[in-house]
Amino acid sequence: MPIANKQVAAHAFLSGLYEDEYFPDHVIDKGVAILLTLCERIEAERPSDLAALYALTKAATEEFNLLEAEFEAAGSEIETVAREEISEGFWFVASSYGFTDADPEELIAARDW
Repeated sequence: MPIANKQVAAHAFLSGLYEDEYFPDHVIDKGVAILLTLCERIEAERPSDLAALYALTKAATEEFNLLEAEFEAAGSEIETVAREEISEGFWFVASSYGFTDADPEELIAARDW
């Protein structure tokens, strides 16, 4: 399903990680896919409040938790730079869909990283 939100569709998710050789592109690609799938779910399910949004971001955060093993297998990890970049991705998604009052920490509360 193509992303309808033009701001989101034009956004380069996790671009800072692609610029750093420490982070493997093939794993970053999976992270971008997680964020895009989150956008698709928001557009399809149209969460009406923050609780509904947080349920969607919880599922996406749990997918990032699983991705940590792939980072490690490639000699990398979700460390400070990656955590910030991923967190910014979640905030960008929330604010792009009108949830500007979302708590940035609550968006990724389920994180293991």
